[in-house]
Amino acid sequence: MLVDFHSHTYKSDGNISPAELAASMAARGVRWYSVTDHDTLAAYAELPVLPQLVRGVEINTSFAGQDVHILGYKLPSQPSSLDAALARHQQARRERIEEMIARLCAAGLPLTWDDVVSQAPGAHALGRPHLANALVYRGYATSIQDALTRYLKSGGRGYVPSARVTPLDAIRMIREVDGIPVLAHPGRLSDVSILPTLVEAGIRGIEVFYPTHTAAQIIDFRHAAAAYNLVMTAGADFHDVAWTPWGVGMEVAEADITPFLEMLV
Repeated sequence: MLVDFHSHTYKSDGNISPAELAASMAARGVRWYSVTDHDTLAAYAELPVLPQLVRGVEINTSFAGQDVHILGYKLPSQPSSLDAALARHQQARRERIEEMIARLCAAGLPLTWDDVVSQAPGAHALGRPHLANALVYRGYATSIQDALTRYLKSGGRGYVPSARVTPLDAIRMIREVDGIPVLAHPGRLSDVSILPTLVEAGIRGIEVFYPTHTAAQIIDFRHAAAAYNLVMTAGADFHDVAWTPWGVGMEVAEADITPFLEMLV
């Protein structure tokens, strides 16, 4: 079946509206999906309540010197402790972007807060892609990837380390509201040996099926899911057609995704 439990709108670092994303999912024939904007649930205010739409979020964290993203699913629609936590994350994101702008200006690349905001209409959670867009707009880079590589990665003139929470914190926050925490795109980790630590903290799933995972990685993550009794999930990590050319939806065997679906109902 076609499913997609990892996608983004312009409420974080995607480039399309929640309604446009939902229309893309329907046009592709995606049976179950989730909008997992970074550190915000704002998209759900513009989406209808549908049986096939699972309330989700992607929380950016850091641990052992690497970025670790935790997906949360089956989140409450009513106000909860998670809302306050996400608001703190959004404020930390704003402060990080301000410091990055200051560093770029000091390096001879004049940029303003308005330059960044103009590239992020409707965003509730600003991030490096928005700053990269502003660098392209100002003519300091040829593309988003060029800006990220030259200026905004570790060691770059505009890079500022993130003072994020740990994945253990994110797992706890999601479980406190009876949500389902899942490790996002493990193939992008530089060190997957953190998985047992995440399991001990209460992670319940792993994103096995992801567009850039190799066949060998998928086999490894299948084995990890079985070894640690984790459900398997799938997501295209869609942002827009320029950043995510494979579009929405991941085709997976029904038997592989059924244990996760059973958690959702």
